[in-house]
Amino acid sequence: MKNFFPFILFSVLIFVACRKNEIIDYNPNLKLQFSTDSILFDTVFTDKGSTSRSLKVFNYNKNSIIISDIKLLGGSQSAFKININGVATDNLTNIKVQGNDSIYVFVKAFIDPTNSDSPFLVEDQLTFSLNGRTDTIPLIAYGQNAVYLKDAYFTQNTSLSKNKPYLFVNDAVVGANTTLNIEAGSRLYFHKNAKLYVAGSLQANGTLQDSITISSDRMERIYSDEAGQWGGVHLLRTSFDNQINYTTLKNAIVGIRVDSLSNNSNPKLLLTNSIIKNHEVAGVLGYTASITGINNLMYNCGQFLVIGLYGGDYRFYQNTLANYNYNFPRRSPSVYFSDNLEDQSASSKALQAIFVNNIIYGSLIREVDFNQIGTNPYTVNFEDNLIRSDVQTLGNSNIYNQDPLFLDSRKEIYQLPNNSPAMGKGQDLSGNSYFNIYLMKDLVGKARTFPSTLGCYQ
Repeated sequence: MKNFFPFILFSVLIFVACRKNEIIDYNPNLKLQFSTDSILFDTVFTDKGSTSRSLKVFNYNKNSIIISDIKLLGGSQSAFKININGVATDNLTNIKVQGNDSIYVFVKAFIDPTNSDSPFLVEDQLTFSLNGRTDTIPLIAYGQNAVYLKDAYFTQNTSLSKNKPYLFVNDAVVGANTTLNIEAGSRLYFHKNAKLYVAGSLQANGTLQDSITISSDRMERIYSDEAGQWGGVHLLRTSFDNQINYTTLKNAIVGIRVDSLSNNSNPKLLLTNSIIKNHEVAGVLGYTASITGINNLMYNCGQFLVIGLYGGDYRFYQNTLANYNYNFPRRSPSVYFSDNLEDQSASSKALQAIFVNNIIYGSLIREVDFNQIGTNPYTVNFEDNLIRSDVQTLGNSNIYNQDPLFLDSRKEIYQLPNNSPAMGKGQDLSGNSYFNIYLMKDLVGKARTFPSTLGCYQ
């Protein structure tokens, strides 16, 4: 009996509490609270749904309420679809929300194609009716028509224009002896894990005023800097004379993979005036490759910015390579080369790495490293670079371990202030064969004077 009375008291309290929650408040002055005052979707490709946005609806009153109606004004014809606490509908009535509780409304955008090349605005509204009062939440999405290419195989010379973006589903292949020309301003988006394989030639001809974008197809802001969303560009052994100019290439597993040396006097890949960023493994990966890089900005890759394996020929002038990795840990140096040859034929090439007037800096104490395994000649020529490294064996003309003082690396601003140690330290490259085309101006078109500022910005 002694223990029975507290049990009875506890039960009564629970009963009273439950009855209290059952009180429905019909006061017309009651207000709902929302987690946001509008729902905005970034660019949504037509015929392809967006990710869900969530809206939380709060009842901060002590008593329960009945939301008499939650309605998508466009109904079944709307470009948006909603789900209310697990119920897929465009109109739900008499939704009970207990005191100091909440419900979720999930919203997705599905946009029908139009004839427009430019992005267009799609709108609707969610309305919430409570005790004679109506609240409205605007729904806004930017739609974009696209050219959809599934299992694309280019067997004839083809040009991609900037009129509409291209969305690649599954891998795309540029056949042998075939050129894929990407015109200035073009946008190429790749679905999850898709790659662009090039057996012929890739010509990405962006300009300062009209650059090219090659990225994943997730346009939502939460994916804008998410690495590893697609496979990247893979230049196969038979490819030739590949050029990428004024192009932003981001968010792949490996940004650009180059599989072999050139079969002529040109580099297998000439990479100029481009931004290579946010790749899961590497920005540029070469296997006994010939790659020339000029005026590029490369940053924030999961392991390497530039890696060359099995020898090869790598020449980099006036590039900024910054690897701070705020989004994921990294243990590998930004720049890494290995000299052991995969191909032992007469056309194979031991490692040659020429780096002049670059900035190579990041969060590790050694951002450049080499692994000499073979007995082949090993040529490394690093001159007038700013390098972070605990081993200062790359030559006395380099500047070691002096912070370049990027304006704001967290905000991806890699220009330099006037007091940067990289100012006015660059070697005169006016005699370089690429000077008149690429080196006489920096990444943003500013005239370069010597001694130049190190890196891609004058």
